Amino acid sequence: MRVIIYMAITANGYIAKEDGNTSFVSDASWNSWDKLSRGAGNLITGRKTFKIDLADGNFPYLDRFNVVMTSQKIENKWGNKVIFTDISPKEVLEVLAKKGFKTAFIGGGGELNASFMKESLVDEIYLDIEPVIFGKGIKLFAESDLETRLELLETKMLSKNLIQLHYKVIK
Repeated sequence: MRVIIYMAITANGYIAKEDGNTSFVSDASWNSWDKLSRGAGNLITGRKTFKIDLADGNFPYLDRFNVVMTSQKIENKWGNKVIFTDISPKEVLEVLAKKGFKTAFIGGGGELNASFMKESLVDEIYLDIEPVIFGKGIKLFAESDLETRLELLETKMLSKNLIQLHYKVIK
């Protein structure tokens, strides 16, 4: 299974402000993210991203299978297009494979991104570099001892000030 992490980040590597605010993300980045995640047919997020999406009125993504990885018990009010689970990243990929998905789409946050990277499950990373810098915030990957080499596959201008980097993870 092809596993993709897709994140909009600040020029200094943050995916959100400390409170989870992602208002810095441009429409061009959201549109690109939406197109790629829609193509995968699924979206994997962590509990904090789920709560932000829910508060913003974006959850669930009705045209995608939504997986929320959390150790907390959350009542599923959205039916069979949504699961809340505390299984491992590898087991989540097995669930998606059994459902016929060929690509897994990881939509954050930093702890979730790190958990998939630490298990060497990620194949590609898309980074939309937004023209903004924060002094503090949520990092692309939560603190961990991971080290991974990347191969640049493509660069693309999404708008005048927004560049997308597409990497292959070297395994």
